[in-house]
Amino acid sequence: MTKTVLCYGDSLTWGYNAETIDRHAFEDRWPSVLQKALGDQARMIPEGLNGRTTAFDDHLADCDRNGVKVLPTILQTHAPLDLVIIMLGTNDMKPVIAGSAFAALQGVSRLIQLVRSHTWGFEYDVPDILIVAPPPISETANAAFAAHFLGAVKESAKLATLYRDLADELGCGFFDAGTVAVTTPLDGVHLDAENTRALGRGLEPIVRMMLGL
Repeated sequence: MTKTVLCYGDSLTWGYNAETIDRHAFEDRWPSVLQKALGDQARMIPEGLNGRTTAFDDHLADCDRNGVKVLPTILQTHAPLDLVIIMLGTNDMKPVIAGSAFAALQGVSRLIQLVRSHTWGFEYDVPDILIVAPPPISETANAAFAAHFLGAVKESAKLATLYRDLADELGCGFFDAGTVAVTTPLDGVHLDAENTRALGRGLEPIVRMMLGL
């Protein structure tokens, strides 16, 4: 039976291309690469939204970027699910949003709670959860992004350790995207095509294991 995986993330999942200020080709986005690697054994549902936070409102946005507010509706839309991959936290690093790795940690903890307490109905099983720490934000000469993410280079470097400990505590899977992908110096935040593909390839072994494939 084909497994179903929800990829819940922000612009790194959506496929933002810092070079063209557009979207990466479909085949270059990490959920697509992961889908191709797993073939017909699993079905990826890419749920990436530019600017999405773990659990915080962005009052400058033209849509609801608060991951906690939207997640229950998305879970209900795509049920049943076998695995939920959560890769969020980068946008929490903005001082205007939260500005700290600890705040992102609290947000991810709340997202996990929402998945596990959701009213799944039809006797569907609660899906497993894979927490992915996004690649650390890097230095950039892009003045706008440097201002938006002031102090984020240092804070984002803490996410992998915090998320790993949370995964151990709550019994979730964990993957550090920074072990296979680095953010582009064009804006310090996003992934070029090579790195978003590398993330998809890097995720394959743990996703395969968690799905029992």
